[in-house]
Amino acid sequence: MQFGLLIRGQHPAGDDIQARAREDLEMARRAEQLGFASVTRGSHYSSHPLLGLQQIPFLAQVAVVAPSLRLIPGVVLLPLHKPLEVAEQIATLDVMSGGKVVFGCGIGYREVEFKAFGTTLKHAGPRFEECLAAVKRLWTEDFVTMQGSHFELDGANCTIKPVQKPMPPVWIGANADIGIRRAARMADCWFVNPHNKIETLSRQMDIYKRELDTCGKPFPAEFPMLREVFVARTREEAMRLARPSLEAKYQAYRDWGQDKVMPAEDHFDLAFDELVRDRFLFGSPVEVTEQILDLRRRFGVNHMVVGVHWTGMPASLALEQMQMLAEEVFPAVRAG
Repeated sequence: MQFGLLIRGQHPAGDDIQARAREDLEMARRAEQLGFASVTRGSHYSSHPLLGLQQIPFLAQVAVVAPSLRLIPGVVLLPLHKPLEVAEQIATLDVMSGGKVVFGCGIGYREVEFKAFGTTLKHAGPRFEECLAAVKRLWTEDFVTMQGSHFELDGANCTIKPVQKPMPPVWIGANADIGIRRAARMADCWFVNPHNKIETLSRQMDIYKRELDTCGKPFPAEFPMLREVFVARTREEAMRLARPSLEAKYQAYRDWGQDKVMPAEDHFDLAFDELVRDRFLFGSPVEVTEQILDLRRRFGVNHMVVGVHWTGMPASLALEQMQMLAEEVFPAVRAG
């Protein structure tokens, strides 16, 4: 079992973003010291009322301050971008990190972002698929000719190729059933989201495995999952400490319409106690250990990416979480 750290870096509007950015990088540096395997960074644009640095420049800085960590853009919103740009940016990051990039990609869900980049959610699926196909070709072919709905490659060359051959691992993040089928077809694995309930994930895992069988592909050797995690001496204490910042984060998700593109049973319009139940990993070190072991037994998860820091939470509290996880939970999971 490997463990990764999600550094969302989403801070309240009006905050001192330079100070918060330094704290985010300190989390990455500390993650390396504590034995984490990876750092994940998400991507959003026009993210009012939150502030955050963009993922590729941030991960490039992580490569400097914590050079042993794998770098996971989690996820690049492919329908917003042109494939040549994505191919060269990710390949550059792979070179700068010595071949430690995982190419996480997904569709997105916010119309304000789609409109700003000249498209709509209606066209997101086809644009995603043709963009990903083009990126793969650009990484593995010298010159690519391909006509897309929003780009044309006419003997185009990806100036810089990834260090990893034939390409970095491709993880597709998906909430909806159609996206999970796409992950089975087009990626090395499905990057399981932090939002869907465990009951929903059980149903969706059947969908994923059936699609893998249809494609003649084995279950992936590396199977990652992202979860919100908070560990304390008791579950009650974990709920109390996490609630203010995690509740603010999921209020932003509701405002942005995140749960509108998820299975209906997984909506976020719930009291906090209900939101947490069957979704997040909360409790004592023993309880969180057992919850992670259960996910490994049920779903074959062997790369657990944990989110421990949310909007407005003091960085010191997140660092305490990381320390407790590394000292009390990770060894117990590996022993279990």
